[in-house]
Amino acid sequence: MTLIPFRRRGLRAANTDRADWSRGCGIEAHEVCASYGDTRVLDEVTACFAQGGVTSLIGPNGAGKSTLLGVMSRLQPADSGRVLVDGVDVAVSGGRELARRLAVLRQDNAVSIRLTVRELVGFGRFPHNGGHPTPEDHEHVEAALAAMELEDLADRHLDELSGGQRQRAHIAMVLAQDTDYVLLDEPLNNLDLRHATAIMRMLRRTAAERGKTIVLVIHDINIAAAYSDRIIAMKHGEIVADGAPADIMCTEVLREIYDMEMQVTEVAGRYVALYFDGEDELADSGSVAFSA
Repeated sequence: MTLIPFRRRGLRAANTDRADWSRGCGIEAHEVCASYGDTRVLDEVTACFAQGGVTSLIGPNGAGKSTLLGVMSRLQPADSGRVLVDGVDVAVSGGRELARRLAVLRQDNAVSIRLTVRELVGFGRFPHNGGHPTPEDHEHVEAALAAMELEDLADRHLDELSGGQRQRAHIAMVLAQDTDYVLLDEPLNNLDLRHATAIMRMLRRTAAERGKTIVLVIHDINIAAAYSDRIIAMKHGEIVADGAPADIMCTEVLREIYDMEMQVTEVAGRYVALYFDGEDELADSGSVAFSA
């Protein structure tokens, strides 16, 4: 994969590289634009997601991260441009065919009917079995429940669970779908530290061992740096940085993305950003406020 190097807003990646990386893409976004009313949210976004690996989308609120995932998964139409999955335009792909290739977890996972955890996770198999589960489908469901540590809660109803437990159930449903491509919009919402890090380890292991392509929107840049193979930073509807964690986790790049000063240090071989406001009393006293 050829990564787009860090660049300031308004500069485009060189077109000379585009043909090269396009040949290795599993998911390709080509000059995608999208709007909400009169507000442009995505501005000619072009990106390649090669098969395998974990890619984190980071950036401030309103940067276009969730919208990009929505267009990639056909949950939201693009104003212009196109997205290809394995060379097939998602705009013309059959719904069931696309669902066998690509699974998506949205931020809003409200369920209007009363389901048990096992029933919800079983819905992940629908694109494969059409509502007629086989022994293989049951194996996928049980494996997903085990991966999310939900075996003891499998027969509980969703409305009896905490927010974090419900989030894990929805992630299990996506895993049970067993697609080559997995798109997750803020999957760590409502999760405690133990389960958040456990899920990121599981996603990293799944991508490495099973060759899956996992793309997630995440706000915690330290978790993104620890568990991602690649980080794409967005701002004002554009990609402003794209590279390995070591390329993104430096003061200059983070300043460009977030408009704030951060110190970056290395702990146990991992890059950690220290967030602080240079105008507050902590900066004056030489202290640093840490947020992981």
